[in-house]
Amino acid sequence: MKKLMMAAAFGAATLLSACSAEHGTTQCTTAPEAEWQNQDAFQAQLLAQGYKINEFKVTGGNCYEIYGFDKEQNKVEIYFNPVDGSIVKKEMH
Repeated sequence: MKKLMMAAAFGAATLLSACSAEHGTTQCTTAPEAEWQNQDAFQAQLLAQGYKINEFKVTGGNCYEIYGFDKEQNKVEIYFNPVDGSIVKKEMH
């Protein structure tokens, strides 16, 4: 019985974690990928504007996300709308 209760508690904790992660996702666009800017061209544009990109990825919320430094050399994590390039969320570290 104790094992069953522990398994149920673990399952509930796992479910809650999945829900929290899902609700915490930053959503940048619902536009189809065909409307997104080319990833390489977008990164080149950011570099030309003075950003330093340590890591670039596409998120589950349809964002282009960078880890690196902004134009003012602040360490940042930035989520961009891949359609128009606007900043959706910026976190400075």
